[in-house]
Amino acid sequence: MEYFYLPKGFLWGAATSANQVEGAWNEDGKGMSIADCEQYQPQIDVTDYQKVNDMTTQKILTAIKDQSSRKWGKRHGVDFYHYYEKDLELLAQTGIKAIRTSIAWSRIFPNGDDTNPNKQGLEFYDRLFRKMHEVRIQPIITLSHYEMPLNLVMNYDAWYDPKLIDYFYRFAKTVIDRYHNQVKYWIPINEIDSIIRHPYSSAGLVKDRFPNKNFQEVIYQAMHYQFVASAKITKYIHQNYSDLQVGGMITSTMVYPYNSDPRNALAATEIMRESYLFSDVQIRGKYPNALFNKIKNLGLNIKMTQDELKLLSQNTADFVAFSYYSSVCAAYDTSNLQVTKANRTTGVYNKYLPENEWGWQIDPIGLRLTLINLYDRYQKPLFIVENGLGATDHLTPDGRVHDDYRIAFLKEHIREMLISLANDGIELIGYLIWGTTDMVSASTTQMSKRYGLIYVDLDDEGKGTNRRFIKDSFYWYQKLLHFGQKIPKSFLLEE
Repeated sequence: MEYFYLPKGFLWGAATSANQVEGAWNEDGKGMSIADCEQYQPQIDVTDYQKVNDMTTQKILTAIKDQSSRKWGKRHGVDFYHYYEKDLELLAQTGIKAIRTSIAWSRIFPNGDDTNPNKQGLEFYDRLFRKMHEVRIQPIITLSHYEMPLNLVMNYDAWYDPKLIDYFYRFAKTVIDRYHNQVKYWIPINEIDSIIRHPYSSAGLVKDRFPNKNFQEVIYQAMHYQFVASAKITKYIHQNYSDLQVGGMITSTMVYPYNSDPRNALAATEIMRESYLFSDVQIRGKYPNALFNKIKNLGLNIKMTQDELKLLSQNTADFVAFSYYSSVCAAYDTSNLQVTKANRTTGVYNKYLPENEWGWQIDPIGLRLTLINLYDRYQKPLFIVENGLGATDHLTPDGRVHDDYRIAFLKEHIREMLISLANDGIELIGYLIWGTTDMVSASTTQMSKRYGLIYVDLDDEGKGTNRRFIKDSFYWYQKLLHFGQKIPKSFLLEE
């Protein structure tokens, strides 16, 4: 029998975020976060991510006034805050060794600018990490995952305000000091490149709050401050806890030229470079010339001090973390071409690939290409911290979910990952399925777009029993992990 072999210590796991699962949005001293203002909007086509995620001050004020959670999916999540013990016990049955989640900034510093942390918020994560270690699951922690305190939007200029560097650093230092013995891998900011595509959920930036400013300039200035804050946190960890690892994380959507027209190849290269510009700063420690040129050509005035640039150069990340879901094509002229959208990235439809219900094209080989491209570029360990399929799942009368489509997605992507490990000379820390249980979708605030290995009985309006049901994909993942370091190739080839 032929096998795929895994490196020693390889981390199989699953991933989620605090704002999508925890709920308890106004319990135990937690403050409102930007996620608490994102509303499920059934009247909007869920494939039109830009409209779904547009945010205005008036929408925020409406959200503040409405203290219910029914319309605001991320306020209730799947009540992981109260179900975490049961959920972790179930997930541990798969044999996973790691779960990536986030620590909600607004649970620890409710307003973001508080002098002292919220004791009850810290005690929740004390209990959570204690339980994770009890069931032999390692926490992998993101410090900012689309859930910054709302007060920093309403009474500051969100990440456009340099004060946020110190506020975020205070939060990070608080939890790193408290949990450094329990958490080895830290990611300061989730998908740091996403600020360009969705500035509100990534950085709390609302266009109408900057009426006399070039909003593109606002975004790029906020981007710089996020880089500075991440480098400052990286420096603190390296100086005080040398056994810990810090990752820079980007969204990785593979982009192909629509055809062999060189102009389309150039269009695809330009889009891919845009993503790499962000990992370049965190991994190589400096702004690439292409990014400086872009800022100059756009006529943007971005404030950067020599001390800040020195901080970036001297405090680079230890590993490259990335999410991968899909791919798109690029063309210099998209008129008369079918356009699809993947993870808030617009691109031309690829006729060779299937797509899910939300227009995301399914491309397992794109994952292998991503591994090759990132490793060849940086020569640092990689970590797949998100990969999964959003789909409409159906609960049968006997409490089962037959998600063969998700099993096929996982099987094909994991196979390409293992082929890459065997042939491409990459270093890989681990692979994390997105997600753990079902959760509220980041982009559309839906429950019906399901990712988890465990079904949660809630609908898009938050109605349901909250009961958990194990899906067929759970049992498939459990069987895969049971093989240990030697995985039979036949298991990933069988239909």
